[in-house]
Amino acid sequence: MATLAQHVAGLACPPLSGASRRPSSPRRPSALVCGTYVFTKDERERERMRQLFDEASERCRTAPMEGVAFSPEDLESAVESTDIDTDIGSLIKGTVFMTTSNGAYVDIQSKSTAFLPLDEACLLDINHIEEAGIRAGLVEEFMIIDENPGDETLILSLQAIQQDLAWERCRQLQAEDVIVTGKVIGGNKGGVVALLEGLKGFVPFSQVSSKSTAEELIGKELPLKFVEVDEEQGRLVLSNRKAMADSQAQLGIGSVVLGTVESLKPYGAFIDIGGINGLLHVSQISHDRVADISTVLQPGDTLKVMVLSHDRERGRVSLSTKKLEPTPGDMIRNPKLVFEKADEMAQIFRQRIAQAEAMARADMLRFQPESGLALSSEGILGPLSPDTPSEELNSGEGQTTDE
Repeated sequence: MATLAQHVAGLACPPLSGASRRPSSPRRPSALVCGTYVFTKDERERERMRQLFDEASERCRTAPMEGVAFSPEDLESAVESTDIDTDIGSLIKGTVFMTTSNGAYVDIQSKSTAFLPLDEACLLDINHIEEAGIRAGLVEEFMIIDENPGDETLILSLQAIQQDLAWERCRQLQAEDVIVTGKVIGGNKGGVVALLEGLKGFVPFSQVSSKSTAEELIGKELPLKFVEVDEEQGRLVLSNRKAMADSQAQLGIGSVVLGTVESLKPYGAFIDIGGINGLLHVSQISHDRVADISTVLQPGDTLKVMVLSHDRERGRVSLSTKKLEPTPGDMIRNPKLVFEKADEMAQIFRQRIAQAEAMARADMLRFQPESGLALSSEGILGPLSPDTPSEELNSGEGQTTDE
């Protein structure tokens, strides 16, 4: 049986007559319209970069050495030929490029990494690397002291270089036998530790001129001389007594100096005369007897004293105010007058000493006329002039003999 569709398809439909057909509008041909997507400027640039990347990636995969003027072996050889000496103990120049709380990283123009620890930055004990002047951009010469086996980082030091220079400086100062100044930073029952040229030196109490304890000396600066400088043993021994003895040599007998009373003892007063401790014995305070020193002097008093003598080996200086009294007892009754007249009285004292020494020398030379010396009527020994009468010479001799 035919389907309904087949029957309908088979029907013949005659065309409509022209009278009955309505006029229609002209047919338009069917057309397929395609839209075009327009890229923005940024998208075009991204696309270009993607293409370049794809091309470069392909070249690296298929021809990695294309356009390279040397091989990997050539590069390795060039690095080795320009590498520096990184042996332990060698010196190397580098530039600090970063600091941390533990130290500083240094560019040494090598394939190895280099690090300067905080405790190797300088001779002094510091808490921050900047305290040693270490900052980014600093160009300095370092010493290689170790290598970290974990990451092959080279360990650098500035302290080692400074230490070598400090020992060399100490040897030079010892050879020149000069007096240096050291600051006391510690002590123990045997002596005190003084910082000198960045090194720690030991000053035994037997070589300290004052009777001060270690606690009293900490923070003070002492004049010092070298006793022993041994870098291999790390021994730096110093003496305050020797330094003081040399300073005392500049204090001539009879010279007047300004001093400060440091302490009182039953036998006298210790006077500080510019870092040197001198003893003003009770018998040298005044021509009059002094029963109680505290009635004449007090710690902190400033006075003028005369140098009587000094023991260079033991570092002791003997002083006197007795020799400066215009009249006996002035130190007790009128110490201000003694202070004002001190230089004048000292000049008189020195003249007497010089005259006595000249007369003593003349006494030895009076039987040696070939010496060409004669004693004047003032008691001054001088050259014998050609016109000096023999009577004057004999008179001088007689004066010497009588005195």
